[in-house]
Amino acid sequence: MLLIALSQAEICSAYPTMGGLYFWVSKLKPDFPVLAYCTGWIYAIAMNLTGTSGNLTVALFIASLVEVGSGRTLTRVQIAAIAWGINILSGVINTIGTKAIGRMSTFNIWWTLGGTFVLVITLLVKAPVKNSAEFVFTDLENFTGWGSKGFVVLLGFLQAVYSLEGSETAGQVAEEALRAEFLAPMAVVGSIIGSWIIGLAYMLALLFSVQSITSIQTTSYAIPIAQLYHDAIGTRLTLMCLTVICLAQFMAAVTAFTASSRLYYALARDNAFPAKGAFMALNRFQAPFVGIWMSVLIGCVVSCAYIGSVIAFNAILSSAAIAVMLSYLQPIAIRVFWPSSLQVRGPFHLGKWSWVINAVSLAFTSFICVLFILPTAFPVNKTNMNYAVVSIGGIGMIVATTWIFWGRFHYKGPVLTNVAQRPESASSDEKMA
Repeated sequence: MLLIALSQAEICSAYPTMGGLYFWVSKLKPDFPVLAYCTGWIYAIAMNLTGTSGNLTVALFIASLVEVGSGRTLTRVQIAAIAWGINILSGVINTIGTKAIGRMSTFNIWWTLGGTFVLVITLLVKAPVKNSAEFVFTDLENFTGWGSKGFVVLLGFLQAVYSLEGSETAGQVAEEALRAEFLAPMAVVGSIIGSWIIGLAYMLALLFSVQSITSIQTTSYAIPIAQLYHDAIGTRLTLMCLTVICLAQFMAAVTAFTASSRLYYALARDNAFPAKGAFMALNRFQAPFVGIWMSVLIGCVVSCAYIGSVIAFNAILSSAAIAVMLSYLQPIAIRVFWPSSLQVRGPFHLGKWSWVINAVSLAFTSFICVLFILPTAFPVNKTNMNYAVVSIGGIGMIVATTWIFWGRFHYKGPVLTNVAQRPESASSDEKMA
């Protein structure tokens, strides 16, 4: 994931312009508009799914808070209803709190840092039994049914990749920073390093504090980690810790809907999306409300899958991670197969290592996209099937169909609304940089 961030940072330094992945692809390969079109659509859907999975996770944490605090077990229908409410609340915040979202994102950074510190200290101080370093670093618990330990370890990549995705978002707000050509790519790379350090500290605290794996595996709580906390630190502190995590997850999910609605706006502006007038309409808070509530509608519909099966929730999680990785795939692939596509080089560049890093990033991204659609349990049946392959196949069909019947007739590339950025303007690349 760090190599992927380095690949993105090099492009971001050359084109520190709003639009991120979508804009980068259009600049790297303007003679193939289908690539930018597919990137924009897949990334918009990915952000929608990321927000949906995040809000459903928030619902699971709320359900666990109820279960830990009152002893009452919530049904899947009730949890799905909570997810609907969280989706709608995310829509309301995005509709009327446009200016507040940026401040909320900044606050969430400090909340996550401070919250992680509190969680780590609480677990390490209060857990009655501390596990050995041998258990933490060498023990492997395999409940998947697969005989290959190596494959089981690979299946664990999902949580890591899902947690570390999102480094490219620094490039989407690059124009708002001074010296964006340097600071934006540093933020892209720094987000991975910071997340790795914080995540490692949190994971170690969890593993040293686990009291009973069997208890977690057989828990009745909506989200199993609630059982880990309850066993280690008791009811009251569990409620506090789950609240810290729940709020951080909610704030992150809200910004995912912000991203998806802005991408729908950009695609409509560039004639890559039908109903251009509706999706470009802004309310008095300067929010693209149609894109926001489309994100909410999709989130509510997808959340209903949880009623049928927990496996369906895992498919949503996998689909979100795969869709983001598919979005990463295209700019990196262009840099591998058309090395000269980056005509403008920014102050942050990889030099002679550029092609090698991009090639390894491409290989890893492709591998992850295949790995995450493979079955996670054996023997495979209808109840434990990884339905992410169905979801990703559906996304592929939607994008391909819209290109065939709409995109290839209407989409020519991003529409430049700034006069200084129009093709006839001299040194347009330099002005955008």
